[in-house]
Amino acid sequence: MRTLVHYNQFPSFFNNLVTNEFSRHFNTPGGKTAHTVVPAVNVKEDETAYHIELAAPGLKKEDFAINLTNNQLTISAKLEQSEEDKTENYTRKEFSYSSFERSFRLPKNVNNEQIQAAYTDGILKIDLPKVEKPVIEPKQIAIA
Repeated sequence: MRTLVHYNQFPSFFNNLVTNEFSRHFNTPGGKTAHTVVPAVNVKEDETAYHIELAAPGLKKEDFAINLTNNQLTISAKLEQSEEDKTENYTRKEFSYSSFERSFRLPKNVNNEQIQAAYTDGILKIDLPKVEKPVIEPKQIAIA
């Protein structure tokens, strides 16, 4: 009986060398490597609410968009930067663009009308208050 096994014919240092050189020259114009960064997120829960903390330093609160659709919370941000340098003989213009999007399926006990967000010191904090469940008292039903 034969089994199929993936076999790497080249040593790992060869793979790393090829990958690094390919990325260095072909990922972005000018040989700059593009990095996709998704911010780290902490999710905490206490008796009254869920708390989301998203680490995104270097952004402004205007860069963020927070949307709630069908009980799914989506946090996204876009950042565009451009730099232009003109002298007598040449013009240099560089620009960069980065964005991210994170989505979270919210539990049914979140009060969608009371969600609050704040951005300070590079941390986006979102508070998702819980809806208090009514206490259902057991009762006996009389048979007619």
